[in-house]
Amino acid sequence: MQPSAALDLAHTRPRPVHWLATAAAMAAVVAAAGLLQPEAATASQTAPGTGPRPVRAAAEPAPDASSAVYPLECHGEKPAVVKQGSGDLDGDGRPEIVAVVRCVSGIGTPPSGVFVLTGPSRVVATLVDPADGMGVSHFAVSGGTVSATLLGYSSPDVPRCCPDRQEKVKWQWRGGKFARTVLPDARSM
Repeated sequence: MQPSAALDLAHTRPRPVHWLATAAAMAAVVAAAGLLQPEAATASQTAPGTGPRPVRAAAEPAPDASSAVYPLECHGEKPAVVKQGSGDLDGDGRPEIVAVVRCVSGIGTPPSGVFVLTGPSRVVATLVDPADGMGVSHFAVSGGTVSATLLGYSSPDVPRCCPDRQEKVKWQWRGGKFARTVLPDARSM
């Protein structure tokens, strides 16, 4: 169907006045958006009831895991830091280091310890005691949580090369100490 020649739609032909009116309307919208700004964001991650944290002049560096003195006897040798992670685990605004440490051994895999360090490389908590005879794999520090897979032995008869127990755990700061939680095993049969 052809449009009628008699039908004249004047509004379909833009004229300079139309362009000026559109430009003026757009300028008014942009100006209004510039004047109406939201308040500055003030989100924080303080625990309920703890109040705001004091502002520090400069961020404190994380402790140095390699210079710490660990409660681990390695027959005169310095213990080896095999894994480490950092984060503010207790919510005080200062970073802590979590280190997986074990003695150096020419054969086999000696048991590991997991230690929390703060300040000038000072051990403040033991998450896994080397005396428990556990190995540590899949270690991570993220979002205030320390997680690891602990490897161990069901009896003294199991060869020390081949752990036959596995436990997935995490630690979080609760009630002034690190609380350990055993995670469900995700394997299916």
